Amino acid sequence: MNNLVTITLAAGKGTRMKSKLPKVLHKVAGKSMVQHVVDTADKLEPTNNIVIVGYKSELVKKQTEGKMKFIKQDKQLGTGHAVMQARDELVDFSGTVLVLYGDTPLLTEKTLENLITYHQEEEAAVTILTTKLDDPSGYGRIIRDQEGFVRKIVEDKDTTDIEAKINEINTGICCFDNKLLLDALDKLDTDNSQGEYYLTDVAGILAEEGNSVTALSIDNYQETIGVNTRNHLAQAEKVLRNRICRKHMEQGVTIVDPENTYIDSQVKIGQDTIIYPFVFIEGESSIGEEVTIGPQCRIVDSYVGRRVNIESSTIIESKIGDSSIVGPYAYVRPGSKVGKEVKIGDFVEVKNSEIGSKSKIPHLSYIGDTTIGTDTNIGAGTITANYDGKEKHRTVIGDNSFIGSDSTLIAPIRVGDNATTGAGAVVTKDVKDGDVVVGVPAKSIE
Repeated sequence: MNNLVTITLAAGKGTRMKSKLPKVLHKVAGKSMVQHVVDTADKLEPTNNIVIVGYKSELVKKQTEGKMKFIKQDKQLGTGHAVMQARDELVDFSGTVLVLYGDTPLLTEKTLENLITYHQEEEAAVTILTTKLDDPSGYGRIIRDQEGFVRKIVEDKDTTDIEAKINEINTGICCFDNKLLLDALDKLDTDNSQGEYYLTDVAGILAEEGNSVTALSIDNYQETIGVNTRNHLAQAEKVLRNRICRKHMEQGVTIVDPENTYIDSQVKIGQDTIIYPFVFIEGESSIGEEVTIGPQCRIVDSYVGRRVNIESSTIIESKIGDSSIVGPYAYVRPGSKVGKEVKIGDFVEVKNSEIGSKSKIPHLSYIGDTTIGTDTNIGAGTITANYDGKEKHRTVIGDNSFIGSDSTLIAPIRVGDNATTGAGAVVTKDVKDGDVVVGVPAKSIE
């Protein structure tokens, strides 16, 4: 929107989180709260997407991605003071300013679009997003006149006994006419229980001056939840994960038990994939079509091709090719690239390795820093010994080779194409194409 500026307030420490990490950097569904908010703001296409930072500002800047303008609030003197920091960015702007909070990760683009549209159609000075709660304690109350216009917002600690009974609360999210906002900011004072500059006082100032102050109330209060404690964080997590599961199911994914399935917000999943309970899919993972992910799996920042079957396994920062089988109880560690129609069986660990198509590592093996060709079979109990106590070394195994059970390959080493190692062999030297080696240390059979 060409006539929109967004300001996200993300300067506070969040003492009730009991954390060294800034509150807004705590993650919900795999993404920090402030990242959720600025990403939603960015979808509105504002001319300027401003983030007010303060506590550990450099860390917040470093961990927040996207096109935005960071402004530091050196002293946290209230929400009004935070918006004052953006004055230089607003002074030449004519339009709508949308104020958001970095601890409200559940807000949707649709709700914000409705708020902005309502504000502009009403030609209001201020439009406040509100909701109603059975227990409004802790929240600022919306005080309306007989015609339904907002007269002022009273913070919870400043309410009278009558005002405290009002159940319509201020979510903190609001739109302003920019010129009127700047004028009202100059009139703010700290005459309140907190000794701070309240942004909410702007509504009262503009109302007293005869300007239109409106409110848009929404039924889904969950969207407006501000996360202040670990308990709030868990509640937000549950809401967002249910929302994510619902989205994937609407797009053709079967999720057997959404209440016990944990999918991060960035994850992509293809049609006709089936996901069983107690599965975690995290980060930037991409899952293909017709995949089956059995119970007790964890997939992190990984690519999984089509028609893959994964059972009770962990895959981290790796790639699994089409029609492969992983597990049960396999561990595919970072840097691994698994080809098509590969079998990585029970109690197999693969690290920083490339496995060629149609190769098999059926069970009880460690494959580290290794390249395996196509159609090669790795027997049970095989170890590629990649560490000499000081450095890691690489093992290369060719195509159509057979590594016997309990073989140990001492890297750096190369086993050629169509080669064979006998059961229990300890291979310390390269094996030529077509050779068969046995024993400890392994020697070629003449």
